[in-house]
Amino acid sequence: MTCDLLIVSAAQLFTAPEGKGPLLGRDLDQPLVLEDAAVACAGGRIAALGTTAEVLARYPERDAARVIDARGLLVAPGFVDCHTHLPFAGTREMEFDARARGESYAAIAEKGGGIRASVRQLRATSEEALAESITARLDHILSQGTTTVEAKSGYGLSLDEERKQLLALRRAGERSPVEIIPTFLGAHEIPDEHRGRREEYVALLLEAMIPAVAQEHLARYCDVFCDQGAFTVEESRRILRRGRELGLGAKLHADELADVGAAGLAAEIGAVSADHLLHASPEGLRAMSQAGVVAVLLPGTAFTLGLPYARARVMVEMGLPVALATDFNPGSTMSSSMPMAMTLAVTQMKLTPAEAWMAATANAAHAVGEGARLGRIQPGYQADLALFDARDYRHIAYHYAEEHVRLVIKRGVLVKDRQNRCSSA
Repeated sequence: MTCDLLIVSAAQLFTAPEGKGPLLGRDLDQPLVLEDAAVACAGGRIAALGTTAEVLARYPERDAARVIDARGLLVAPGFVDCHTHLPFAGTREMEFDARARGESYAAIAEKGGGIRASVRQLRATSEEALAESITARLDHILSQGTTTVEAKSGYGLSLDEERKQLLALRRAGERSPVEIIPTFLGAHEIPDEHRGRREEYVALLLEAMIPAVAQEHLARYCDVFCDQGAFTVEESRRILRRGRELGLGAKLHADELADVGAAGLAAEIGAVSADHLLHASPEGLRAMSQAGVVAVLLPGTAFTLGLPYARARVMVEMGLPVALATDFNPGSTMSSSMPMAMTLAVTQMKLTPAEAWMAATANAAHAVGEGARLGRIQPGYQADLALFDARDYRHIAYHYAEEHVRLVIKRGVLVKDRQNRCSSA
């Protein structure tokens, strides 16, 4: 049989076991691990995987359009970074310095920093300049092994500026092999011009911003920052229901700073995910588990801000589908590294290395509604793969702050090759 791409002789292949659903409980720590492994790709999808001998018996090298010798390398699914604020303009090093000097995130925000500072930077940036910066970030995250990224607006906080973010994201996506899942986060903060008139801004979201985003198909999801000092549960319910009416799926920034009942709201409205959850109540988490809401954990934020980490082990043991993401943004997590997120998940949230990998691939795909086609090396799944300079999957989180990625494949096409290992058959 012929194939477009053949990867042979990998030291190890790591993926979730065959299936379609998210991995829960003990299953999160039961990966499929193969040695001397091979993968055949055809038509942008996985055609076969197994030992090199098994795959070559069906797909001989002579019949492959392209062959990759993966000796000494680890083959794994490309990361799915299921929570980022990728389309931002400008950075906030001054706040990093201020926190080092003892100022809290809340105090900085009260002075006009935080999200409001990013709003001012975004509004001063053209759509083209923003698209160029997003394109550069996409190229960087691709080199880190991320092949799919969820990306939120939320630094515009007006109809025109939110559209600008989402349009720039679309333009950048047309230039990059990285697959983008766009999310509308107009309910990120109350903008300065609506200070003291929050109901007016909520009405703007309901009556103008969400309808425009939905009509122009600029986003797949509607997100709300439902937390202390942000949007209330009732406001969030109205906003997310409006999004659902107009065809947008629901996501939440939930209970990051305090338990306000956002986890329970996520369960009530059937959100695809609730993210952060540092202070989510046991009742809220149980409700999420019963409703099948994915818990997206963002250890980089806790690391940067010095906050308590989400209770990952509790969530796994209660049967919640747990996913990992970076929360890449200029204020609280200036890191796009999924391997670093896995390191923090293992060292600080007590996930095993296998659980961290599964949360960053198969379960992360479910957190963006794509678990049936992304996040696994499995026949029929999209051929999104990363090859690492490692012989054991545990090495990636263990040997942190290193660039281990050597090759990246998206839809069966080699899109990053740092060592020119590829040859034509």
